[in-house]
Amino acid sequence: MVDRVLFVCHANLCRSPMAEYIARRLLADQPVLVASAGTDAHDDLAMHPYAAEIAAGTGADPRAFRSRRLRAEYLAGATVVLTATRRQRSLCTALAPAALHRTFTLRQFGRLAAAAGTAPDPVAPVRGGTVGPLRSAVEAAARARGRLQPAAADADDLVDPVGGSAADFRRCAEEIERAMRPLAALIRTAG
Repeated sequence: MVDRVLFVCHANLCRSPMAEYIARRLLADQPVLVASAGTDAHDDLAMHPYAAEIAAGTGADPRAFRSRRLRAEYLAGATVVLTATRRQRSLCTALAPAALHRTFTLRQFGRLAAAAGTAPDPVAPVRGGTVGPLRSAVEAAARARGRLQPAAADADDLVDPVGGSAADFRRCAEEIERAMRPLAALIRTAG
């Protein structure tokens, strides 16, 4: 089974596509598939132009990107679901309750991955197979939950840059990358 990261935001035009492209760059050497969707997205729209500039800066061509409305099967197939906000996390778990323990806000998961500290076991048995690096990282981050004090509510939400300037989109992308770096490091430790 291939490990999958699903990023979720509102319209799948700004935050989750930028996260998708940033994650692809950061995890390029890992056996992980990355995708995105939006809780209120309209299918088949191009990425916001400022988000496309950020995506192009990762070395990939964002012209083929098309928005996708979130569906339960996307959540079911994801190893981890990383949302832009707490509201979107709640919508994801309402749509697919089985995804509860692997659904986090991106910023929350970044803190948990940073706190995980100890190397997860990449070969722990799972129904006759082994746990891949992403699954191990998710398990390690989930275990770290008990070691962290709860964060302020607004510390988990990634501000939507829509309606803002190119600089607002760059700030959002920097926040996404800052949250993704601990996950990338944890996956490398697990692999």
